[in-house]
Amino acid sequence: MTRAIPYGATSPLMVAFHAGSRGEWKVVRQTTRIGEALPVPERIGTGATHEPSLWTLTGFTSNLRYTTAPERQRLEARSAPLGRSEARMAALIPIRKSPAWWAMAQDERRAVYERSGHMPIGLGYLPGIARRLYHCRDLGEPFDFLTWFEFEPELEGEFDDLLARLRITEEWRHVDREFDIRLIRTD
Repeated sequence: MTRAIPYGATSPLMVAFHAGSRGEWKVVRQTTRIGEALPVPERIGTGATHEPSLWTLTGFTSNLRYTTAPERQRLEARSAPLGRSEARMAALIPIRKSPAWWAMAQDERRAVYERSGHMPIGLGYLPGIARRLYHCRDLGEPFDFLTWFEFEPELEGEFDDLLARLRITEEWRHVDREFDIRLIRTD
């Protein structure tokens, strides 16, 4: 899960987040933002699991669905890779969008994304906060996206600021289920 993938990569990378008593990430806290809660685990792992999980969320990387070529270039120029040794904190934020969001055409969703300033907001926090978006709607999962972020512990306040700015946008009015699971790497 932590290998670097270029923003335009065409080969999907599958990931499964297993919640239980084992895993490379220790759960610091879990906050239910909107919707039904998930059981709170001790740890989350991304490798093979040999024990029953409280829950498993699966997703995959995909083509860039809302990003233009110039935006992609800016992301590539500023983004840090996942798996940096100094980035010991992480956040797993599963998100489900409302039926109204999915009823919109692609260009309508892109317009909401633009009006919300999603890209300019996010760019302001790079390279300190690395991120990866996993799609899961097409897999029949309970969420549409799994958002994964890694950062140094001293950047957690900046990460909270990033989330606060995104959560007040027009785009976020279409979120009907969201969790914020904070983690620390224990290797």
